[in-house]
Amino acid sequence: MQRLLVALLAAFDAVIAAAVGLVVLLAPLTLLWTLAFGATADWGALWPLTGTLWAFGHGVPLDVTIASEMLVALAIPPAAASFVVSVTPLAFLLFTLLFAARSGARAAKAGAWLLGSLSGTAVFAAIAVGVALSARLDAVQTSFPLAIVLPSAVYLVGAVCGAVRVAWEDGDGGLLDRLHDVVDTWGDWTPVPAAIVRGAAFAVMGVTAAAAAAVALMTLLRGGEVVALFQASRVDALGATVMTIGQFAYLPTLIVWAASWIAGPGFAVGVGTAVSPAGTQLGVVPGIPILGLLPENSSIWMLIVILIPIGAGAVAGWAVRSRLVWEGTPLAMLPRAVIAVGLSLVTAGVAAVAAALAHGSMGPGRLVEIGPAPVPFALALGGEVLLGAAILLLSPRHRDELAEERTDRWNAEMAAVPTTDWATIDRAPATTPQGTTGSADDTAPLDDLGRFTTPLTDPTERRD
Repeated sequence: MQRLLVALLAAFDAVIAAAVGLVVLLAPLTLLWTLAFGATADWGALWPLTGTLWAFGHGVPLDVTIASEMLVALAIPPAAASFVVSVTPLAFLLFTLLFAARSGARAAKAGAWLLGSLSGTAVFAAIAVGVALSARLDAVQTSFPLAIVLPSAVYLVGAVCGAVRVAWEDGDGGLLDRLHDVVDTWGDWTPVPAAIVRGAAFAVMGVTAAAAAAVALMTLLRGGEVVALFQASRVDALGATVMTIGQFAYLPTLIVWAASWIAGPGFAVGVGTAVSPAGTQLGVVPGIPILGLLPENSSIWMLIVILIPIGAGAVAGWAVRSRLVWEGTPLAMLPRAVIAVGLSLVTAGVAAVAAALAHGSMGPGRLVEIGPAPVPFALALGGEVLLGAAILLLSPRHRDELAEERTDRWNAEMAAVPTTDWATIDRAPATTPQGTTGSADDTAPLDDLGRFTTPLTDPTERRD
């Protein structure tokens, strides 16, 4: 495919990704705006609100300032007139990341992964600039540089990851192929980089699945508390709809919180609070319905849940080791140890980024600290995954694995042995026991071969 066409298709993908994200916000806001204010409503603030929330969904913090007349009407203390909201609703960010990864993979299959990734990112950055310039609110401000850099960085990371994954396996005829050739010269260390990435993917997906299952379980067990908080909020159907949509946008953020709880460090819901398997210490919690899923108390025995990340690491180690055996590349102890450490470091890095996005401020006062702390979460999860992966990767090799390796080695040795041309032997002349030359298919009496005649000790003896 021509490079210009690849660049145009990647740019079109970026336009679609940005448009879908904005429409997902604009459509329900338009409906809610109409229901709340009627057809004569001031539509001038609708687009700025949409653009601001779109940037917020990509990690841009919001600086909220409440007007003085609103402070008096709602009896809000002046100290709470200005605050920052920085806990990201990760649903928008994940959508952009996955859509960009799909676009990058398509560009890699077309043979121009770098051009496609850069073209899509440039177009997405241009859209982010337009949104940041046009979506300005007096009450809610966003940093102009961050409103451009963070959405563009999300798209670039997704596009490059999706493209490299495909180009590394299929080849790109350029930079990655040269890098692949260099890695192929490492001998026993050749499969180590790919094994690290593969193992980290298994570990991250395992922990994420366990965290999502934990959120679903808490919804079943404490759904009544959520309903009670909805009723206590005393909002109409329109307000309940707005709250529900917002909570769905924060669902991936809650999964990150649950992952931190499973790993052990837990998370905070305000200054001086802690929610962890070792114990729960909560003060006054905001009346947000989804916070009704928080456990009221816990026991020290709940620390058994840290076996889940260890199990995810063990699954990652098993997947890597099985792949190495299947490929016929059993590694020595040191490369396997590097794989275990490497996949745990990558997992810890992913956990730190996710925790940084899911941690921050959600209001004034005690709400300036919400979510999991990135460093403890990354250290705990990385150590637990390392333990599980090391159990599978560094354990002695099973006899079945050794037998399979011996079989492969025997097959390789037999393949190197020159084969016998039986057709030539069939056509070659054969020598009979009498010394005459005949066909290879000629027969001779068995006694003439001297194999079935036993000499008698006495010539006069006879055999029965």
